[in-house]
Amino acid sequence: MVDLSQAPFHLDRGAIDWVERTAAGMTLDEKMGQLFINLNTSFGEPYLDTVVRRYGVGGIRFMGSDSATVQQHIRYAQSVAKIPLLVASNPEMGGAGSIDDGTLVTTHLGAGSSPDPDDAYRLGLVGGRETAAIGCNWAFAPIVDIHRNWRNTVIGTRSFGDNADIVIERAKRYFDGLSESGSAAAMKHFPGDGVDERDQHVVTTYNTLGYDEWNESYGRVYRELIAHGVQSIMIGHIGAPELSRHFRPGIADEDILPATLAPELLQDLLRGELGFNGLILTDASMMVGMTQAMKRSDAVPAAIAAGCDMFLFFRNPLEDLEYLRAGIENGVVTEQRLDEAVTRILGLKASLGLHEKPKDQLVPPVQALSVIGSDEHVEIATTVADHTVTLVKDTQHNLPLTPASHPRIRLYGVTGQSDFTGTDPRGYLDIAREELERAGFEVHVFKDAAQRRAEGEEGVYFHTVMADEASGDYTEKYDAAIVFANVAGFAQEATVRIRWSSPMAAEIPWYVTEVPTIFVSLNQPNHLVDVPMVKTLIHSYAPTREAIRATVEKITGASEFTGTFNDNVWCGDIWGTRL
Repeated sequence: MVDLSQAPFHLDRGAIDWVERTAAGMTLDEKMGQLFINLNTSFGEPYLDTVVRRYGVGGIRFMGSDSATVQQHIRYAQSVAKIPLLVASNPEMGGAGSIDDGTLVTTHLGAGSSPDPDDAYRLGLVGGRETAAIGCNWAFAPIVDIHRNWRNTVIGTRSFGDNADIVIERAKRYFDGLSESGSAAAMKHFPGDGVDERDQHVVTTYNTLGYDEWNESYGRVYRELIAHGVQSIMIGHIGAPELSRHFRPGIADEDILPATLAPELLQDLLRGELGFNGLILTDASMMVGMTQAMKRSDAVPAAIAAGCDMFLFFRNPLEDLEYLRAGIENGVVTEQRLDEAVTRILGLKASLGLHEKPKDQLVPPVQALSVIGSDEHVEIATTVADHTVTLVKDTQHNLPLTPASHPRIRLYGVTGQSDFTGTDPRGYLDIAREELERAGFEVHVFKDAAQRRAEGEEGVYFHTVMADEASGDYTEKYDAAIVFANVAGFAQEATVRIRWSSPMAAEIPWYVTEVPTIFVSLNQPNHLVDVPMVKTLIHSYAPTREAIRATVEKITGASEFTGTFNDNVWCGDIWGTRL
């Protein structure tokens, strides 16, 4: 059984007694409920009464909203919970992403690109503080995937880098910062994303490294972070054929399963060879990476039987609970496996001190929200932006570009679709215009055909826009062109690339032969595959005012570039990217 006195729980006798006493007093239904983490899709109290009272879930994660709304939501959930809840967040970029008014510090890639390892600590610190203020006690971070395949965009900005050393260093510092808030961490996505180019949200993906190579890279990351004290691990819907074959010689190709369903990866490797004693949870169970592997009625108990202690998100609560019950009754999930999972869940709660807190103290007071978006956190974001903005190339020596040398700027925006958070993907362009004007430039913003038609202009098509834009007097109107790209994609495409506004769009950098052109990526690091013609490329890592202001300061020479980059920017050395 589980030794709760050892890492990562470190429970004393009193806390262990609480776990054992609580588990012994639970019904089968209560034990089953503890194994699920619900995605709360409503802020209504009757909804929470059903989720928390009726189903007795062990944990919750909430949909995004402002911090005051979320804090009250969590407060009510804890008030009606028989056993204190694990309350999860995704503070991958700081407070942003967990709450609408949270501070966006930078991405994991930004923190990995800084010359200062403590920027990863600052990222975790802000994320931990802001999510703890609303009542969260569990962070689905840090991300410890290695971005080995430049085509992989699901972790393109969500990995600290392309090698184990940088991931280990920065993930430890992130964990240290996060831990100051008292939150537990769930590193992800075991056995490791970044080898396959696809997104496990929409298809099962695979880490195809051999056993020895995996151990020297991903395995070393997990060993180091486990030793550093990480309390839980999120399992990806990622298969690892060579690892499965190592532990199950002769396993058939059709029996290679994503790690969430593979006992050889969870029990033999993660629990056995890596010695992980903490809590294991699945990644979101609606991802096609899991659902394509087996039918839901089998997958729910199979994930627990394979070694997962918690199941992330119901599809339908009544159905999923019955699927688990059937798996217990038919022996797929043994009584010992169920009790081990419950013990680890309660153990994690006890390690956070939740068992000792009165219900009315499980969530901080309203006054705690003052830390969210505070001047201190904005200043941290400003400092991190100054460190991380990176000059990838300037082969034409276009920099510095100043209002004195190039006063008239043609400003282009390259935008991906809004993702499921509903965030306005074009908001960055107004910030870019404002910051360029603040620096003293005269800015002329390009509008594509759809934008011009939306403003009431008639007879506008992509070819008429190109004719207007690519005219012989372009250099008489503009002295330089600056392109800001905020191309994000998540859980909708297998990979993400630039999608121009129309065929042969006028914003495609045809103008590089006419005027000095600067391309700034606010998101993905692989844009040179689509714009190899640009001679000056900058990575800024976030569509925030802090990052954009730092970028403009470095473009004008008011500040030095200090950020670094890895070889993924060259897109596998496709011809022309370095020119």
